[in-house]
Amino acid sequence: MAEDVSAAAATEEPAATEEPAATEEPAEEFEYHFNGNVQFDGEPVEGVKISVEGNGFEADTETDVDGRWQVGVPEKGTYTVILDEDTLPEGVIVAEEGGAEREGSFGQTRNASVNFFLGEGERVTVSFWNQFLERAVNGLNFGLLLALAAIGLSLIFGTTGLSNFAHAELITFGALMTFTFGTTLGVPMWLAIIIAVALSALLGLVLDAGLWKPLRKKGIGLIPLMIVSIGLSLALRYLFQFFYGGQTFQLKGATGVARFSLGPVSLSWIDVASMGTSIIVLLAVAFFLQRTRIGKATRAVSDNPSLASASGIDVNYVIRIVWVLGSALAGLSGILWAYFRPGVSWDMGFQILLLIFAAVVLGGLGTAFGALIGAIIVGLFVELSTLWLPSDMKYVGALVIMIVVLLFRPQGILGRRERIG
Repeated sequence: MAEDVSAAAATEEPAATEEPAATEEPAEEFEYHFNGNVQFDGEPVEGVKISVEGNGFEADTETDVDGRWQVGVPEKGTYTVILDEDTLPEGVIVAEEGGAEREGSFGQTRNASVNFFLGEGERVTVSFWNQFLERAVNGLNFGLLLALAAIGLSLIFGTTGLSNFAHAELITFGALMTFTFGTTLGVPMWLAIIIAVALSALLGLVLDAGLWKPLRKKGIGLIPLMIVSIGLSLALRYLFQFFYGGQTFQLKGATGVARFSLGPVSLSWIDVASMGTSIIVLLAVAFFLQRTRIGKATRAVSDNPSLASASGIDVNYVIRIVWVLGSALAGLSGILWAYFRPGVSWDMGFQILLLIFAAVVLGGLGTAFGALIGAIIVGLFVELSTLWLPSDMKYVGALVIMIVVLLFRPQGILGRRERIG
């Protein structure tokens, strides 16, 4: 019997236990289903929009003439089921505590019921500006975690000229290592995160020493190197799938976290910790680039590797440091992305790779601070665009804004290719 998480509805009695039929053909494509039966005063309510989101998946449907709905999902996990109150009849609202959003998960079966209980009342709507402010905060959070990955990618490009498509797998690696140590092995999460970032840095060291440095010594051109990075990306991605499977996992504390309100903005402590961590790390990177000897050497290598070498700078050592730092930042970005989504999967880094490249190009190729600005713009646009665009088009919108900016400023916002910081 499907686990009753709380979907279909009446004011007095729960909906009938009869399993609803699918309202859309796509539901039949999946093995697992959420379903429900929406009623008010014992009468079915037709045309109510129901959305299911989570684990990188989004889908929606409407109730049929019998008030039934069904949405198929690709895998077991925890999802958010949302009833659009704007599609309810006038004067009807979701009466029970918790509102129009429910968390749904599967038990031992392939079906789960999610119930909403309707009643008479006045619908409370959120003003446009309150929605704008809340999504702007979410966009800032998303932009900061994108910036960590984008700065690492920009640093690598600035010192080597390589467009590293395998950067996505460095992001995924950090999240997977956190899941392995924190969830599978039971290590405290704060320690698991430190271990994951350290292992990400070690992976960057191994990749540079074992692959990229030998190729540089052989004088391989940038285009062949880019193709190698694409092949490496595919190899690592499917290696992750081989060992971890195609399902989505949750990190400890990623779901069911208590939220608090700051004016019209609803936040969790994970959101606050994520933004705080990102800001502290970005300030540390800025200090590294501007104030330390290695940071200044990094900028010199980006300006002119030959002149930097003639000045006594060990170019290969600087590049090695950049690979270690960039990989560590990518791993940390993956951890924060796993909490933001939430969920850990084998291809999670690839899902935001184009956004990271967009941030780097938008800010200016090879400029770390440009990557920061570009990432924040992309993050804000992705979240704010959902006020006007369907959620499945939000990533496309970010790429469009990049194209528009580059039409007027081809070199990017900062536009000084000879600089990194």
